[in-house]
Amino acid sequence: MNAKVDTYINGLKKWKQETQLLREILLTTELEENFKWAVPCYTYNGKNVIILTNLKDHCALSFFNGASLSDPNGILIIPGEHTQSGRWMKFDSVANINKHTKLIKSFIKEAIELELSGVKLIKSKPSELPLPVELENIFKKDAKLKKAFNALTPGRQRAYLIYFSGTKNAQTIINRIEKYAPKILCGKGFHDCTCGLSKRMPNCDGSHKFAKT
Repeated sequence: MNAKVDTYINGLKKWKQETQLLREILLTTELEENFKWAVPCYTYNGKNVIILTNLKDHCALSFFNGASLSDPNGILIIPGEHTQSGRWMKFDSVANINKHTKLIKSFIKEAIELELSGVKLIKSKPSELPLPVELENIFKKDAKLKKAFNALTPGRQRAYLIYFSGTKNAQTIINRIEKYAPKILCGKGFHDCTCGLSKRMPNCDGSHKFAKT
């Protein structure tokens, strides 16, 4: 048990009972309890396996390699449009957790087995999305930006490409690229925090909007 997780759960204003129950289930497994990114994180041999999250409408078990888990009934949820390997199992009541305890333990057991086997999801390549002509032209003039973009993880590259290509107006595409160029040069993803105020690091939670100028 990790004392920081005790403090985290005691400070919850919502889903406290549900989060505690999920924690108790996790503590019966071989996973080691840690506290990372301001949330409980459960690891196996030093590898991140599950994060216990607490959100506005639910609490959830977030499996890092969830897409590789056996889920014939489609219980696990893709948390975001561009998420590839992560999957969530969401709960909004103690009763719902009790109802699915057997399944939860099954997912956890399989997640540990995946870590033991070394199996990882084969992610799609961002090259499957074409680079906008405007971005190609900017890359020809700015080798530093091109190098920084290519150094981003595939998921981060994909998120930028989807955003840049979300309009047919050439000037708008250029404006979007120029706006996010500083973020790319810093190695940040489209949804990453840059102000350092987010409570959901590395993701942005909008805290910068309330920062004093």
